[in-house]
Amino acid sequence: MHGGTNPGAPKGNRNAWKHGSRSAETIALLSCLREFSADAG
Repeated sequence: MHGGTNPGAPKGNRNAWKHGSRSAETIALLSCLREFSADAG
């Protein structure tokens, strides 16, 4: 069944890990920084 929808790698698949720029931890950190920046500016 080539060409069908692909859900991607299973959750927690360390073989699919590349650099972490989209990890939950990084996304949460960027969200906090944006919020802090909005309050400061």
